[in-house]
Amino acid sequence: MALDNVREFSLSRTAMKAELLDAETELRLAYAWRDERDEAALHRLITAYMRLAISMASKFKRYGAPMNDLIQEAGLGLMKAADKFDPDRGVRFSTYAVWWIKASIQDYVMRNWSMVRTGSTSSQKSLFFNMRRVQARLERESAAAGETLDKHQLRQMISTEIGVPLHDVEMMEGRLSGSDYSLNATQSAEDEGREWIDALEDDSAQAAETVEHSHDTEQLREWLLMALNALNDRERFIVRERKLRDDPRTLESLGQELSLSKERVRQLEAAAFTKMRKSLETQSREVHHFLV
Repeated sequence: MALDNVREFSLSRTAMKAELLDAETELRLAYAWRDERDEAALHRLITAYMRLAISMASKFKRYGAPMNDLIQEAGLGLMKAADKFDPDRGVRFSTYAVWWIKASIQDYVMRNWSMVRTGSTSSQKSLFFNMRRVQARLERESAAAGETLDKHQLRQMISTEIGVPLHDVEMMEGRLSGSDYSLNATQSAEDEGREWIDALEDDSAQAAETVEHSHDTEQLREWLLMALNALNDRERFIVRERKLRDDPRTLESLGQELSLSKERVRQLEAAAFTKMRKSLETQSREVHHFLV
């Protein structure tokens, strides 16, 4: 922790000593990077605005992320901004960079808030970073007016205020209200050490399902062999080479071997499949779904 604090202080001190760019110099550096890929110009541009990135990163410390990581993400956002910045638009680089820095930090915070991904849509991001602030303001305003809001009313007001669906508010409220728990944690003292993982449904194949699947596979194999035996030698050869090989052969290669045109091989293949379909359908109507 002490090393992190020292590094954070060092980064901040270095950033504060960086030059302040005037509009003309900033524009010249931006053109040099965009048109000539001048890395020295890029480094100078990034260094000059690193203080902006650090300042924005500090505003997200309340989410519990390490400050050094926040600064690193802010720096990545700053570099993305520099790479995509178009100096011809007449906008200051700092104005443009703010959006990229903020987006990079927000993505990092949301990725690391929980092992379960919180979400990355615009409405979910807006909720994640604004819901508590809006909720606190609404509660203060209702208290000042002598009103009492129940949870449903509060959620509806948050939904309207932020402009997101009500169910998104309810979902985000649940995600922000607690932290991750280990599945190996015990449920309660009365359960004799039973862990939460013991309550999960086993999604592996059950014995009955395994036997049933094996029986169905064997039955289908027998039907397919009977259908193949109903074909003549040439049709059986085409089907085997086209469908039963790990590396199926082309119509053209089969045509050359059988001294037939590619179109004639295709016609024989289609006729063979028609015969097989009829043979299989006489065995059982249930086999139809294997053929569609």
